[in-house]
Amino acid sequence: MKIAEFGVESWLNQWEKSAKYDISQSTIDSMTITELLKMTGDDPSVLYDQLSHVKMNYGWIEGSPEFKAQVSSLYDHVKPNQVLQTNGATGANYLALYSLIEPGDHVISEYSSYQQLYDIPRSLGAEVDFWHIHEADNWYPDINELKRLIRPNTKMICLNNANNPTGTLLDKNFLQQVVALAKTVGAYILIDEVYQPLDHPENFTSIVDLYDRGIATNSLSKTYSFPGVRIGWTVASDAVSDLFRKYRDYTMICGGVWNDILAVYILQHKNVVLARNRKLVLRNLEIFKNWVASEPRVSVVLPQAVSTSCVKFDIPETTESFCLRLLKETGVLLVPGERFDLPGHARLGYCTDETTLRIGLKKLSQFLRQFD
Repeated sequence: MKIAEFGVESWLNQWEKSAKYDISQSTIDSMTITELLKMTGDDPSVLYDQLSHVKMNYGWIEGSPEFKAQVSSLYDHVKPNQVLQTNGATGANYLALYSLIEPGDHVISEYSSYQQLYDIPRSLGAEVDFWHIHEADNWYPDINELKRLIRPNTKMICLNNANNPTGTLLDKNFLQQVVALAKTVGAYILIDEVYQPLDHPENFTSIVDLYDRGIATNSLSKTYSFPGVRIGWTVASDAVSDLFRKYRDYTMICGGVWNDILAVYILQHKNVVLARNRKLVLRNLEIFKNWVASEPRVSVVLPQAVSTSCVKFDIPETTESFCLRLLKETGVLLVPGERFDLPGHARLGYCTDETTLRIGLKKLSQFLRQFD
């Protein structure tokens, strides 16, 4: 089995710890447990006593009943038994692809998007066709292109909603058109749903609430601000979840006793977490909009209050070399678009803390003046 280097992850693995002003990430400003407890108003001893006294065995293999109940409540028609805990959304995506994709299968993957969704199928021997997104169409793919790509033997359609790195959200009407096409050949639809809009959450619809062969993956890493908990999940039909169980035994045993307890606590208090994050995202989005409007060498298709964006640079240099010089000379970190096969662009994570965002944008503008 051979697989391509994971572009965005290898870049961040190499450079993120050396950044002074990290505006590359797609997580909404991560929190400490102390910050979370201050927001909830709970007595910290209750959670800490639970963590201190729980037996450190394997715990609940698929996630605790409390975890499964909390996750299932995020969807319209999902039962707890359809939820499987994973090691983040990366683990969830891998589980779904590993369980379903075989050599010779035909897979259609949104492109550009999160690299797992096309390079894992290719590494498993599938034939992968790219369903391109288009900047001129607000980074939407063309449904007519999907009609041309789909085949009688298409096994799966892979999407990232909202998209990483562009932040574009596919609406319910568009997803229903994708479902209608998938039904004609019985294809699965796998959607990584870690980025969700915080300005109008009603605009988001999960694939599992639209299609019986839909598979949703998600985690606490992005919208919920807790990547360090390393907890994600798959949600699928009973039959597909039962299939996942067999393959899951080969990829992980459990998510960890402490991790599960923290995940349950975060989900139990999701309203305060999301309220905090909604305020942060909307405030920072205004700062970001104003900066783009004032910066002549930058343009962007604005995201819908999700935590990632993709800026376009008007510069006479590759964005990879530009971003590396930017980091080394100013301490500001972006992800160059080459890491998403989008040269000329960069992922800009505007949902860091406000101070880091303001300083990072100011230094980025100053650095861009060398091209004037």
